[in-house]
Amino acid sequence: MSENQFGSPTRERILIFILMGFFAVLVLNLFNMQIIQYYNYEEKSTENSVRQAVQNAPRGIFYDRDYNVLVSNKPSFTLQITPAFYDKQNTELIEKVLGVGEGYIDNILNSTRIYSIYMPRKIMRDVDFKFIAWLEENSEKLPGVEYIVELQRDYSSGIKGAHFLGYIKEISSEQYQREKEIYDLGDYVGFNGLEKSYESMLRGKKGIKYTLVDSKQKVISKYKDGLEDKVPIKGNDLVLSIDSDAQRIAEKAFKGKRGALVAIEPSTGEIIAFVSAPEYDLSDFTMVTSQDAWGKLNRDPDKPLFNRATMSIYSPGSTYKMITAIAGLEKGVITTNTHYTCSGGIYYGDRPFRCLHVHGRVNVVEAIEKSCNVFFYSIIQNVGLDNWSNYSHLFGFGDKTGIDIGEEIAGVVPSTQYYNRVYGKNGWTSGYLLSLTIGQGELSVTPLQLAKYVALIANNGHSAVPHFVKGIVYSDTHQYEAVIPKKINIDVSQSSFDIVREGMYKVVNGEGSARNIKMPNLKIAGKTGTAQNPFGEDHAFFVGFAPFDNPQIAVAVVVENAGFGSTHAAPIARDVMVSFINKNKQGDSKNVAALVN
Repeated sequence: MSENQFGSPTRERILIFILMGFFAVLVLNLFNMQIIQYYNYEEKSTENSVRQAVQNAPRGIFYDRDYNVLVSNKPSFTLQITPAFYDKQNTELIEKVLGVGEGYIDNILNSTRIYSIYMPRKIMRDVDFKFIAWLEENSEKLPGVEYIVELQRDYSSGIKGAHFLGYIKEISSEQYQREKEIYDLGDYVGFNGLEKSYESMLRGKKGIKYTLVDSKQKVISKYKDGLEDKVPIKGNDLVLSIDSDAQRIAEKAFKGKRGALVAIEPSTGEIIAFVSAPEYDLSDFTMVTSQDAWGKLNRDPDKPLFNRATMSIYSPGSTYKMITAIAGLEKGVITTNTHYTCSGGIYYGDRPFRCLHVHGRVNVVEAIEKSCNVFFYSIIQNVGLDNWSNYSHLFGFGDKTGIDIGEEIAGVVPSTQYYNRVYGKNGWTSGYLLSLTIGQGELSVTPLQLAKYVALIANNGHSAVPHFVKGIVYSDTHQYEAVIPKKINIDVSQSSFDIVREGMYKVVNGEGSARNIKMPNLKIAGKTGTAQNPFGEDHAFFVGFAPFDNPQIAVAVVVENAGFGSTHAAPIARDVMVSFINKNKQGDSKNVAALVN
């Protein structure tokens, strides 16, 4: 028998066995894929064909106290680049069409290298439509370059308010790591001011949109099988206590100046106007801010990013004399019958302490009216450092106010403990008190603290923590909820308030230093101050309130390097007061029902 005849049946059986095994494996795999693993593969198929697009929620709107829009939202085009697909050879062309300088795109891409290369980077917000049209025409030649439609902040109200409104900025890697459950990389969050303090109220809830896409990720249609779109929920709106007219007047008055103004409604603690000058333009932050722009703001010698109203500390000068007066009256050191003779100054040891004028024989009311240093020099030793310090703290000095923008400094109110720590127990003398009693020396305060102080004097020791937000309009229910701030009630007798208020009234309406702002139809009370500045011209101060018999507004003004408070600070305060009080007389306000319905 030949080999071919002997081997053929064996090889045939082996071949048949192999083929049967192959088909068996194939059938089993098909069974596994089609029956057992059906739902898993269907899910994978859905993932590959359905795009899940996050829909950012519109941010809450800011209204003023009369329900006029201060900050809203507007749609804009945002250019973004995904580094993984981007051809850097196109950078020069894109920058040229955008009209930006060389290196603009690289700077942004390099500053966000911590993100995945598959994560789109926002290059510029509020891109001109002409660029969008050009991008559409050339999209096939520009891989990794696209645009999205976003909502950006709209600051067209005419109010600057940069230092209290704040701005939004792309989330930092550090914050993202802390709050991954809330934010995605590339999200914009409140960075300072009210935008930051009320971030949780303003941000809203994101939505999701499902679309069917092809292999090239081109949208085919809306996906309708089993996945429901989630509509984004707009952030809650905030009703602020700011009066737009008073704010505009204050901002205009500080054009070209450095300083601050804070106006408070005495009975409620509501902020009526708030200026830190110079300011910066919030509209510059509606787009991706370049490193050059940031550098320019930070290098500006006038420090526009610095909030002078809450973070800058000054020696308050004569505006602080009411603290010594109240401490002296409350401790029984003086009465209205206590008189001292001013001959232009006194000596303490061998050192002269001067007064601006020779005032003759004065009591406490006249000392406030005429700003007589000698009277306060004469009583401070009997008042005592720690009593003076305690009453300073009672009115809020040396402590943060708790204002709802967060950013503030406490300042310094010296005490025995403070001087012992700084100079040593035997390193200072009671002569230090003479500078403190007229608002000089180591004493340092903020304009916000001065406004709170004069509001408490205006309303006989009763007010509330200074705040900007009057109420919240919830986007889901459209219900308005008033914000109830913490009340402030200080333990000072009515008679002491009456005495210092009379002195402040005479500063404006008698022979005092602010008689230049006296008005026939509005009784203003106040106190000027001129504080020494070791780095240049003196700072001008004014604190005051109006109307005298029924205070509706209390104001503190600081104008840096301007000289006399009566000349440069008091007129600004007067104009803001007049604007606010005249509006209240006319009843020019809207009903909250018009806002929520």
